[in-house]
Amino acid sequence: MTKVTLNLHPSAGKGGPTPPPAKPLYEKRRQIYPKLAHGNFRMVKWVVMAVSLGVYYLIPWLRWNRGEGIPNQAVLADFGSEKFYFFFIEIWPQDIHYLAGLLIFASLGLFLVTSLLGRVWCGYTCPQTVWTDLYIWVERAFEGDRAARIRLDKAPMSANKLIRKTGKHVVWLIIAFWTGGAFILYWHDAPTVARGWFTGEAPLSAYWFAGILTLMTYFLAGYLREQVCTHMCPWPRIQGALTDEHALNVTYRYDRGEPRAPHRKGESWEERGDCIDCNQCVQVCPVGIDIRDGPQLECIHCALCIDACDQMMTRIGRPTALIAYDTDVAVATRAAGQTPPKHRLLRARTLLYTGLLVIIGALMVFGLSTKATFEVNILKDRSPPFVRLSSGDIRNGYTLKLVNKTTISRDMTLSIEGLDEATFRIIGIDPEGVTSLNLQVPPHGVDRYRILVTAPANDSDPQTTFTLHITDTENGESHANRTSFRRPN
Repeated sequence: MTKVTLNLHPSAGKGGPTPPPAKPLYEKRRQIYPKLAHGNFRMVKWVVMAVSLGVYYLIPWLRWNRGEGIPNQAVLADFGSEKFYFFFIEIWPQDIHYLAGLLIFASLGLFLVTSLLGRVWCGYTCPQTVWTDLYIWVERAFEGDRAARIRLDKAPMSANKLIRKTGKHVVWLIIAFWTGGAFILYWHDAPTVARGWFTGEAPLSAYWFAGILTLMTYFLAGYLREQVCTHMCPWPRIQGALTDEHALNVTYRYDRGEPRAPHRKGESWEERGDCIDCNQCVQVCPVGIDIRDGPQLECIHCALCIDACDQMMTRIGRPTALIAYDTDVAVATRAAGQTPPKHRLLRARTLLYTGLLVIIGALMVFGLSTKATFEVNILKDRSPPFVRLSSGDIRNGYTLKLVNKTTISRDMTLSIEGLDEATFRIIGIDPEGVTSLNLQVPPHGVDRYRILVTAPANDSDPQTTFTLHITDTENGESHANRTSFRRPN
């Protein structure tokens, strides 16, 4: 029998190092203590955090005059009136396709950004990242930077430790409450619900959702943190299909950094890489990974490792950008001793995403700019289909629904076309037997009218199609609805 040896590791049988043991499938979470980074990317993150939090907390308080009986709130999803307000834009239930278009537009924008700069959304503007950054800042204010927090967690309970931990959690809960409370202001008039919150007059849904979002913010940003990005969020899996070897990603330039080793002052840099294995890039990472291990699912591309590495390279007198935004093609080309190609922003996928963004954006702008300010629907009575009057004429009943999407009362003219010798009346309005009628439609609402249309009997034509015209007498906007008039056979 021939003995067969399987070399399961490249170094096996060659005198190389012993392969590392396999990691367990399930591993207890390792607490991460990110160190404060200093540099350009950290400053950008501070600015983005401040702006995004300011926008989130302040937008519900922006006012916008919408007329009598409507909340004067610039951004409001009013489920009571079934409308969504965004400054000068009003979305009615009939306009739900605009919300679908907005979601598609946002998704394509995210696809485009990912194909250009990797997971920059995750590193800077994702709500989980923003609130986690804020919570870590509070934690650092009470417990100190990385080394101090590690020592405090290992120390036995004391008055100092209890005060620091309690203060941190109290501030965390306050921030979480502000977050949950601000969210419900997007669904109710902000001043009204704020005044009624502490007197018990706010809607029950406001208390319920504020409580849920308070707890979610507290646990997601305070405890789960990087686990949300790694295990709960689907975006890390999706991004693999959206990026390619030409996308700019936060990259360790192994062609320059390897072989890595500690370095003492005065030692030569010949036959070695620039990485001194200081682990500063690992210590500032909010998800606790080593960027030098290559592309990883957990990496959110916050670029804090770039700041930490640049600071260390400056300290030891080496060029910066050992970790930088770079492409896989450029790194591999330099590692092969060749000149990397010029970075291409215009590629098939970026052009495709840009083209789709332009088309969808143009369609939405055109639709919003030409959107009708009122709608008309007419529904014929099904039972009875007609009534024969004592005069021998035939009468049909209809329900007319007018939707006025403006904040002012409007004068409309109602007329019939295509039905010979026809007259009509609206129940509750005095004129009878008319061929044209002026209606005053109240602002910003839906009104229904019962219309009775009368026409001579015609044994040779049991069903006639006619048109109901509604015209705004001031601006000339007009709608036409076709329906049928039934007679006995």
